[in-house]
Amino acid sequence: MDILLVRQSIRSSAEIHFSRSGGPGGQNVNKLNTKVTLRLRLSDLQGLSRAEQCRLREVLGSRLSRSKMAVSQDRNGFPEAEELVLSSSEERSQRINLERAYARAEALITVSARLLKKRRSFGPSAAARENRLRTKHLHGEKKAARRLSAGMDD
Repeated sequence: MDILLVRQSIRSSAEIHFSRSGGPGGQNVNKLNTKVTLRLRLSDLQGLSRAEQCRLREVLGSRLSRSKMAVSQDRNGFPEAEELVLSSSEERSQRINLERAYARAEALITVSARLLKKRRSFGPSAAARENRLRTKHLHGEKKAARRLSAGMDD
């Protein structure tokens, strides 16, 4: 994954819409369009391998919006209509909300597209086996001592 290329493609291909935001801000909320909605078509992303794109679509599947109109496919055979839609309205500043939306999109894409390492299973180590056997032996001795002391009391 080429993070710089991904970052550039997010900033160049994202559609940005501004609207009025709710929440605190006084008259600022009523007058200014500070809420940012970022729409990013996954087919426009660059810097990801085919396997990373598959992983991205798998992980973000529930967050993607699909247009029923689009039936065409991108160069990798994925539907072109898949979009990631994010919004940011936490701050009173449009510029800060825009930067937060870009950062959130970048973080989601880089974390989701990361391929997981194949898990290799290992058996217990020699020290762990030895420790388990020692513990079993001590537990058995404790029980044997109880049987002996119970037999003497009779």
